[in-house]
Amino acid sequence: MDQISQTNLSDVKFEESSLNNVSLETELSETLYRSMKDFVLSNPTWDQYKLINSALATFLVQNGCTDNSVSEIYLNQLFTPSKSF
Repeated sequence: MDQISQTNLSDVKFEESSLNNVSLETELSETLYRSMKDFVLSNPTWDQYKLINSALATFLVQNGCTDNSVSEIYLNQLFTPSKSF
């Protein structure tokens, strides 16, 4: 889990479309950080970028976003096999 720093989750890349990326810097509570780290470590097909993309897409779709690119990210993660949280 070397990709995630303990102090901040820096430069999280949010994939806006298949060709455009935007960097995002945020602070997480220690509880969220530990949960994210544990999930990524126990699910080798996931990394922190995929997890953040999935979480944001899920939040946006569930709160009324109708952008097709966001819906595509949301639907793709629904059908990606992974272990249970």
